[in-house]
This record gives sequence, structure tokens and C-alpha cells, in this order.
Amino acid sequence: MRSFILFVMFFAFSLNAETKVPDSYKSLFKPLPKVEIDSINENKIKLGRKLYFEKRLSKASDISCNSCHQLDSYGVDGKQFSEGDEKQLGGRNSPTVYNAALHFLQFWDGRAKDVEEQALGPILNPVEMAMESEQQVVDRIKEDKEYQELFKIAFLGAENPLTFKNIGNAIGAFERTLLTPSRFDEYLQGEDSAITDKEKAGMKLFVETGCTACHNGATLGGNMFQKLGLVKAYPTKDIGRAEVTGKDYDKYFFKVPSLRNIEKTGPYFHDGSIKTLEEAVSVMASYQLGKDLEKQEIQSIMDFLNSLTAEIKP
Repeated sequence: MRSFILFVMFFAFSLNAETKVPDSYKSLFKPLPKVEIDSINENKIKLGRKLYFEKRLSKASDISCNSCHQLDSYGVDGKQFSEGDEKQLGGRNSPTVYNAALHFLQFWDGRAKDVEEQALGPILNPVEMAMESEQQVVDRIKEDKEYQELFKIAFLGAENPLTFKNIGNAIGAFERTLLTPSRFDEYLQGEDSAITDKEKAGMKLFVETGCTACHNGATLGGNMFQKLGLVKAYPTKDIGRAEVTGKDYDKYFFKVPSLRNIEKTGPYFHDGSIKTLEEAVSVMASYQLGKDLEKQEIQSIMDFLNSLTAEIKP
């Protein structure tokens, strides 16, 4: 009991004192890059945004990309599993689309190489948008003369601009603009007062706890696979990456999620089984690092994570 009281007193003192974060800690992260509209192609972006909200890409014309990845809700729908065609439920939680273009691969199991390829997957998935073929998708979009013109402009000079692949290319171009810099980026760029001392203390604890082994770089995740249940077995029947590769050594490996806007993108984990960020931090520390964090430590890390929340402009 005495040691716990001393810990609380020390913790309270550390929050009240001005917090200095070593430069070596800061170097584990990077500011988000700026969106270069010209290099992406403004016309593709305009077309991609229209397609992102296009419900005719689904069998019953009732689901769009935005249905599961809602831009006004930090790129998620807030559900454990999203509803697809005829209200079918997917088997994994829909991750946020914001900052996803910076990830090294797409989907929880990494089966798509980029957002352009990822955008096409749900369209033909029988549980999700349930279109029967690539040609059916193209034929439906071709019925709209406005789309025919937009594709000609976006893919200038192409002999056949309106193709299934170019639908993905356009949506991907739009998604590459969905970057969400926050106060934390200003801090990394030298504005020391951009985050509070409480958030700095949480950042120090985040690093010293070992969270940066997986959550680092500009997106604090999204750049590697990691076994879920690294220290002790995690209760899941989903074999993760092994479903794609067929390799036993890939069992229970998933893409590490980004922590950008994490306070807004629950429920958490591949199965959406964790409802609160507090529980997510506690479970990750236990199963991935073998550490049982005190409530105050969890709150401190959450203070830091809150600095990663951006103001979004859908």
C-alpha cells in the first residue's frame, strides 16, 4: 500500500512539473507529410470523392465506401462489424480510412498492396457490396453520362478511361488526400507548447512502456505486422495474415493499426471486441508487452493518444 501511495505522489508530481521529452523519444515519430494535390491529379481526386459516396457500386445500390468508413465520423462507422449486402456482417472491424494511404499494406491481413487495390475489394465481396463482376460494375457506372466525362478528364488520353481498375485508381487518389495532422505534428515540428505537459508525460510513458516497438513513425502504426498475443495467447479464432499466406508462422499476425485519431475510432482490434480506449491500452500492454499498467498509467498514455486527434473536414 505504501509503495502504491508513493507511486501516486510521484506520478502527480511528474504531471505538475514541466515535462521534458528526450529528442531520442521524439525521433521515434514523424509528422504527417503534406498532401501534394498536383502530384496526385486533382481531377482524379474529384472523381474519386464522387465514387467514394457512390451507392451504385453496390448490388442493391444502398452501400458506398462511406457507409462503413464515414468521413464525418473519423473514417469509421462505430460498429463492431459493418453491415453489407442484405445486412450481412463482415468478420472484421472496419478500420479508419484516414491516413490509410500511408500504410505499408491494406486490410488487417495485408492482402492489398495499396489503397487503389483495397478500394476494389469490397465492391466484389459477396458479404459487402456484392457486385457480381468487374464488368457489371463498369456497365452500371457507364450508364451515367457525367461519369463518362469525369473519367475522360481524370484519365486524359486513355483509350478506355472507364475501367474497373480506374475506379479503384480514382478512389485511391481521393483517399491519399485524407491525412489528418494534429497538435502532435506541430509539436514534432518544434512548437513545444502544442501539446500539454500531461500529454508529454504520457508520451514518455508510451515510449518507456515499449509501445513504440509497433506504434512508431508518422502514423504510429500501419507499417508492420505483429502477432496478436506476443507474450501470451490472445483469445481469437481469427488466424489473421495466415489466411492470406497459408503459412503457420503467420497465424495471429495482423497489421498494426495506426493510432492517429484513436480516441475516435473505436471499437478496437480486428474483431471490434474492445469498446473503450482505456481497455485497449490495458489489454495491449498485457498481451503484447507482459505489463499490467496501473489506472493512472493507462490514463497518462491516453492523454498522449488524445493529442493525435485532429480536426477533420469531410
